[in-house]
Parts: sequence; structure tokens; C-alpha cells
Amino acid sequence: MDDRIDELRQKRDEARKGGGEHRIESQHDKGKMTARERIDYFLDDGTFHEFDQFRTHRTHKFGMEEKQLYGDGVVTGYGEVDGRTVFVFAHDFTVFGGSLGEVFAEKVCKLMDQAMEVGAPIIGLNDSAGARIQEGVTSLGGFADIFTRNQKASGVVPQISSIMGPCAGGAVYSPAITDFIFMVKDTSHMFITGPDVIKTVTGEEVTFEELGGAVTHSSTSGVSHFAVDSEEEALDEIARLLSYLPQNNVEDPPRVDPWDDPERADEELTNIVPDQPRKPYDMHDVVDRVCDEQSFFEVHEDFAKNILVGFARLDGHSVGVVANQPRVNAGTLDIQASEKGARFVRFCDAFNIPILTFVDVPGFLPGTDQEHNGIIRHGAKLLYAYSEATVPLLTVITRKAYGGAYDVMASKHLGADVNYAWPTAEIAVMGPQGAVNILYREELAEADDPDARRDELIEEYREEFANPYTAADRGFLDDVIEPTETRARLVDDLHMLKSKREQTPDKKHGNLPI
Repeated sequence: MDDRIDELRQKRDEARKGGGEHRIESQHDKGKMTARERIDYFLDDGTFHEFDQFRTHRTHKFGMEEKQLYGDGVVTGYGEVDGRTVFVFAHDFTVFGGSLGEVFAEKVCKLMDQAMEVGAPIIGLNDSAGARIQEGVTSLGGFADIFTRNQKASGVVPQISSIMGPCAGGAVYSPAITDFIFMVKDTSHMFITGPDVIKTVTGEEVTFEELGGAVTHSSTSGVSHFAVDSEEEALDEIARLLSYLPQNNVEDPPRVDPWDDPERADEELTNIVPDQPRKPYDMHDVVDRVCDEQSFFEVHEDFAKNILVGFARLDGHSVGVVANQPRVNAGTLDIQASEKGARFVRFCDAFNIPILTFVDVPGFLPGTDQEHNGIIRHGAKLLYAYSEATVPLLTVITRKAYGGAYDVMASKHLGADVNYAWPTAEIAVMGPQGAVNILYREELAEADDPDARRDELIEEYREEFANPYTAADRGFLDDVIEPTETRARLVDDLHMLKSKREQTPDKKHGNLPI
């Protein structure tokens, strides 16, 4: 028995060395941790249980028969983060460059299947050269097997990807299906075709960083939700994100012990919205003062900045926040903002996270570029997401809510449960200036001083229509409240809506205007 135990220990030691000390050193020289180091850093001490540690590839050609390395390029298992179970797979770049082969894929699929059965989040730490060329179509089939699991797990358990090295070709699609993507600046890249191929086909010269770096994907393409400075920061931020999320789609999100007074009335809210209708302000200030102090965890911070999305807490309860940002393009909705908002709303709805919406939107961004690129279709995504949501929906209109954008931003008509407006709210078909130019076209044309008359009519229109009281009279608003009342009212409403139940028609699924 002692000999067998010694053999087991020897094999375990060999498996933990991955591709060998020289490859581990090479990984460190690039500023990257190994797969096991990432897992050890991420999980609570002593909680990791590894699967399939001794598996090796089945390929016996191209010299692969002489390279039997334990683990086959991926470390899989489960452990705990802050005492909650998560399933983790980490590409091991020291073994065949972390390339995916048949056994590699089987290990990941096995882990994902068990995570769905148990109902726990799946965390993928990606650092891979892509498909293993020596295994041919088998490796491509392995990718597709993983994609299928990603689709099945979508909306069942949270899926989070961290890109910590190369991620190219078919390998990018698994992270793309997951709920959130973290990228590490300077060391991680994602692209379908690399710079060399692009140069050959199109003649265009582009660097790895410009094409698919963390900054590019977090600010320009929107593929990545977070761009961080180090692998440690990525893992810390994943742990923080998990603290807002339930384990699966049948659980409620965790509540933490509240540290902020639910009745707190922040006087600063009274003066946040400027008296001048076109003067910008920072919606972050509203979110921070209404939600529990320092609880806002912004998602997609650098992409489509005219809308804010992220997680926060109200009296310790996790909520999703969606808010127009008047500081960027006046808070108008455009293609990117609509997609960003829709994706986030659908995630929250899938995982029972109430949605708090702050509205200050003058409409959809006008222009031929927006129209030709499908603002109608893309804007409908946000409308669709809100109208299909069954979680508690709470909406506060702080200033402008014009035209179709009023409808889209969690209006009562789309099924929002509680809708408030501040006295500064302006709710109308369009802004006063545009409305006056249409309604009084002939009168203005005949006026001795068109500009002066236009100003008078704009003020009359604003007093008559661009206020919250007409909407409140029709029941489209539940109340017009003072800004300082907002936090206490929302906390009470959230408790009231805790038992919300909504029946929807039986159907396979809707047809989102993708």
C-alpha cells in the first residue's frame, strides 16, 4: 500500500508541474500566473477539488504520442469563493500552449454539466493557443461541444470568463456566450483573425493590442465588460461580481447585512438636477446617493457611456441599475447604449435581480448613421428586454423622458411595478423647442419677432406639458416625489415586491430582434 501511495503522490506532483519548470518560468516571465496559481489565488484556501487530474490526450501522430502530459492543458474542479460553491476551469498554457483537444474539451464539458446539475456558477480562466492542430476536426468538435454547454447553461447559472492570454479563432465564441468577460490589459487578446491574416487579406496593418486588446474590447467593440490592470485584479473583481449574483436561476440574489440607513435622505439630491434643461450632470451622483453607500459596481464602464449599467444594493439587497447618463450625448439612446442596456436587463431578469432604472433621456440619437445601421432594430432590443422582464422593476424619472425613449426606459406601459418622477421631470412626446416649431409653425412664420415668440411658446409648453403631473393624473406615474424621499420609498417598494409573481404565456421562446 505504501508503494501505491508513493506512486500516487509522485503522479500528483508531476501533474502539478504542468509542462515543466521551464514552461512555468516562461509563463512568469510574461507576467502571467499559471493555471493552478490562478485557481489557488481565486478560491478560498483549501477548498479546491480537482477533476480528471490524470487524463492525457489520445493522439498518436505528429509526435504527440511522446508528449503525454497529465491534465491535457486544462485544470478543472470546484471550490468556494467567500464560502459559496463555484466551478472553475483554467487553461494551462504550459501544456501544449493550452490548446484544446478532445480530452481537454471532455474535461470542460464534464465540469459544466455538473455545475448545471448542482446549480453553481461557472468561471472560465482562458489562456489558450486555440484549437490543437494535431487533433484536427476533433478539436473543432470539442469547441462546439463547449459552445452547446454555454448555451444550455445560459440563464441557468452565471457564467463568467476571464481572458488572461491569447484567445483567437473559434476559442472566442465560448467567452462571447458567457454573461461577463474580464480582460487583462497588455497580456490578453481576443480576435477571430490575427494581425498577420488581416495584413495578408486586406493589407491593413494593426497591432495585437489595437485589434483585440483589453482596452479595444472594453471601449470600442463592447465585447469585454471589464478591463483590469492585472490578473489578481481580475480575480478579485470576479469575486466581487459574484457577491451580487445568486448561485442559479431559481435562487434569489444574496443579501448582505445592511450598513446604510434605509431612511437616509440625502439633501444633495435636491440640487443635482440643474435648473437649465440642457445643462448636464453626472448620473453616478444620483445612483451613489440613492443606493447603499459605495455599493455601485459598474459594468461596461467604458462602452456606450451614455447609459450606465451595474449592480448596487438597496438595504443590503442586490439590484441591477440602468440609468441614462446626461453627461454623454445628453443621455440619448443610440445603437450601442440600447444593446448594452438590453443585455444587462435580460441578465438581471434571468437571475431574479430587481432592476432600478433612472431616466433622463431626450430621445434616440438622430442621424443617418444611426438609422442606416439599424437603430430601430437595436432600440427595440431594450424595449423587448424590459417588456419581457418579470423581476421587480422600479423606475425614477429625474428629468427628461421624451418620445419613444420614455416608453422604452421601463415605463409603466412596459410593465414596470413602481414609477416615480421628481418635480424636475419633463414627460412629453418631444422637447418643448421641437414641439413648438411643429405646433406653431404658421404663427411663428407670421410673428414680428419669431425668436421672442418662440421663447414664450416654449415656456408655455413646458409649463403645460413638460412636467410630471399629466402622467401622474393618468396613472402612468405612481407618485411625484421629492428627491430626498427616493431612497426610503425604493427600499420600501423593494420589500413590497419581494413576493412578486407574474404569469407569462406558454411559448418556446420569443423572437428578440437580434
